[in-house]
Amino acid sequence: MLGIVCSLIIALTCVDAAITLTQDPVVTVSAGQQVVLNCNIQRYDGNYVRWYKQVPSGVPQYVLRFHHSDSSLDFETGFSSDRFNAKSSSNIDYQFIIKQTEAGDSALYFCQTFDDSAAEAVFGPGTKLIVTGSTLPPPVLTVFPPSKAELQSSKATLLCLSTQSGPFADVNWLVDGSPVSSGISTSTAVQKPDQTFHISSSLSIQTSDWNGNKVYVCKVSLGSQTAEKTINKSECPAEE
Repeated sequence: MLGIVCSLIIALTCVDAAITLTQDPVVTVSAGQQVVLNCNIQRYDGNYVRWYKQVPSGVPQYVLRFHHSDSSLDFETGFSSDRFNAKSSSNIDYQFIIKQTEAGDSALYFCQTFDDSAAEAVFGPGTKLIVTGSTLPPPVLTVFPPSKAELQSSKATLLCLSTQSGPFADVNWLVDGSPVSSGISTSTAVQKPDQTFHISSSLSIQTSDWNGNKVYVCKVSLGSQTAEKTINKSECPAEE
C-alpha cells in the first residue's frame, strides 16, 4: 500500500499546471521614443516566444516570434526590423521593442509561448501601451441631449461621442463643475476605416435636473490632449 501511495504522489507531482506569463499592465511613452515591453515566461521549455498586437474591438494581430537560443526573429507581413525588435535578457525574460513609437502603436500587446508540460499555448495578460505627445490631435466631441420621449419620464440620457487618433482615452462627466461617479456607461474604442477611433459614453440623469438647467460636461483625455463639450437645456431650444 505504501508503494502505491508513493507512486501516486510521484505521478501527481509530475502533472504541472500551465505556466503563468507575466507582463507590465500599462506602459506610457511619448510619440517618437523607443519603448520596451517585458514578458516573463516562468519556465524555459525551448520554445518560441510570440508577440501579438490588439486594438480595441479588433482581433489579435501576430507581429513576430523570437527564439532565445539563436536570437532569431520572424516577422509577420506588415511588420519589420525597421521599427520592431525582440530580445531576451535570460531564457525566461523577454522584451518586445518598438524603436520609434507612433500614435497607431497604442494597443494591447500579448506575449505567448508553448508549455510542453501542459501541452498548450499560453498567453500573457497583455500590456496596454499608450503613446502620448503634443503631436496627437485632441479628441473631437459631439454631445446629444435627451430625446423628447425620454423627457416624458423621470430619467433621461445624455450621449457623448468622441472621435480620436488613439484607442485609449479617459472619459469623465461633470455636472455643475463636480465630477460624476455613477450612471456612466462608456464603450471600448472602435476603429474606423479612416484609422480613427470612436468611443461613446452615456450619462443617466434625472429629468428634473435637466429641466433645472444644470450644466453637463463631457471631458475626454487622450494622452496630453484633452477636449470638453458642454450642454444644458438652455442650449437646446428644440427640446423645449
